Amino acid sequence: MSIAVRRDAELDLEAYSQVRMELTVRSRFRVEIVDGGLGGWRLSEEPVHPPFQKDYDEHWPPTGWTRYDLSNWALFAAFDGQLRVGGAAVAWNSPGLSMLQGRTDIAVLWDIRVRRGYRRSGIGSRLFDMGADWARRRGCRRLIIETQNVNVPACRFYAGKGAQLRAIHHDIYPECPDEVQFLWYLDLSS
Repeated sequence: MSIAVRRDAELDLEAYSQVRMELTVRSRFRVEIVDGGLGGWRLSEEPVHPPFQKDYDEHWPPTGWTRYDLSNWALFAAFDGQLRVGGAAVAWNSPGLSMLQGRTDIAVLWDIRVRRGYRRSGIGSRLFDMGADWARRRGCRRLIIETQNVNVPACRFYAGKGAQLRAIHHDIYPECPDEVQFLWYLDLSS
């Protein structure tokens, strides 16, 4: 399989949406606060019975990203021939995007997705690396990545890429009240 990965010349969110951000949730991380928070957190993976389908595009489709100023965003795409098999979106210097904290030395890996049947083949890693390199070239010292406790494969992927889990937020998703937000930080300065 010869996969081409490149930056998309245009911010075509319809084309980007051709690959859905979906997964089968078979386990989740249970978050325990240790010693009232003074001892940090304890994560333990537990099975989910029965497993369920999670479709991120159901609540947060890429076409809805237009509510933000996308002028400093970059989209990356992976293709198998003419078939789009993956994508990544990186946000930088975007007023109103709270995760950027009003800073220009931080970027956010807003989204990364790989089509079923192409996962675990290195496509996600190539997209991630391209996004991190793009942010680094803009002077960013940190890449922030959001995921949830029900996306165990993504958590393992980000940890494997050198990101550190630095923030955990409960009760942040009204439409998914049982999910916990995880924020991962990747140091880009080295």
